[in-house]
Amino acid sequence: MLATSADAVLVAAAALTAGATGWSLSALRQRTGRGALADEATFAALHTVSLASASLRAGLTEDSARKAVRHLRALLGVPAVAVTDTERLLAWAGGGDAHSDALLGLAAPVLTGGRPRVIVRELTGCGDPLCPVRFAMIAPLTIQGRVAGAVAAYAERARVQRLRILGEAARWISGQLELAELDSSKSRLVEAEMRALRAQISPHFVYNSLTTIASFVRTDPERARELVLDFADFARYSFRNPRDFTTLAEELRSIDRYLLLERARFGEERLRFSVEIAPEVLPVAVPFLSLQPLVENAIRHGMECGVKSFHVRIVARDAGAEAAISIEDDGVGMDPDKLRVLLATDNGSGSQRGIGLLNVDDRLRQVYGDDYGLVIETAVGAGMKVSLRVPKCHTGVSPR
Repeated sequence: MLATSADAVLVAAAALTAGATGWSLSALRQRTGRGALADEATFAALHTVSLASASLRAGLTEDSARKAVRHLRALLGVPAVAVTDTERLLAWAGGGDAHSDALLGLAAPVLTGGRPRVIVRELTGCGDPLCPVRFAMIAPLTIQGRVAGAVAAYAERARVQRLRILGEAARWISGQLELAELDSSKSRLVEAEMRALRAQISPHFVYNSLTTIASFVRTDPERARELVLDFADFARYSFRNPRDFTTLAEELRSIDRYLLLERARFGEERLRFSVEIAPEVLPVAVPFLSLQPLVENAIRHGMECGVKSFHVRIVARDAGAEAAISIEDDGVGMDPDKLRVLLATDNGSGSQRGIGLLNVDDRLRQVYGDDYGLVIETAVGAGMKVSLRVPKCHTGVSPR
């Protein structure tokens, strides 16, 4: 069975070559004499590749190597396979594990030079006459040109075909590890953006909220107590895991706490808000902190120039397969051309006006695709309306 899986890789490669040179599949089968057997073996090899891929997409760790190495052994059709990083053996599958302690020493030239090697004489006999290990092939695993580890195949005798297969397998593994690195980089970027967003929110809001609460301590202790609880609820929600999704209901509940604190600061007559929510969209999953920054942006910049009265309106409607959400205010607004330039050039080092909008827009597009960014309508003296759409169901998106 192991040899059949290895041969299947060669059959698959031959099929690709045949297609490139104009052979028909039936002609290829006649030339190989395998027919349905070749199909089964090719399917088995591709299935094995898919099983190993799932583990390797988690990166090069002991856990991922341990899960992937047995599939790699079946794919390569050899008695034993091992995977290392640059410092230690991560996993071994198959017989001859008495040779495992020597692997890092044998792999050192591969890890430093980035070139594969075949080892025969350096292998020390383990004393077991039935040991299947007589020679080893070691190939480097690279991530963006950097050697991150090695994969070693052990067998009873050297075969040029197996060496070629190992080289292709090492390149494929390296590709999976690069994809894992990309996924990790994207996750780190999202977390960094969330930290930047929180850094934007926290200093202004925390200072103003605590100052407002302090002003009520003597004049209205009960109101001060209620505001402290509102602040605690808002803070607890805001500092959740940044990778989480939440429900629209939870996001709106946090916004309600935020608005209560801001109304205590500005005065209930000066800052008014209204909420219109269709019950059907309350359970819809949305990215964590996707709406609150939009509301804060509306209040912070809509109330410039000391406007005497300011109204924020939040609407969430059922739009079939989507939830349609908008945050609208009647504040000072902005010239559309000026806003376009601000959003196109703001990098977080200058004006803070566009950071919240940019952050939310980027995260929506990352999760749902480019068709799901923010739509902004504004004009000088006409307030601002920010609209977004969120699919009710989307792969990989669920509230936690």
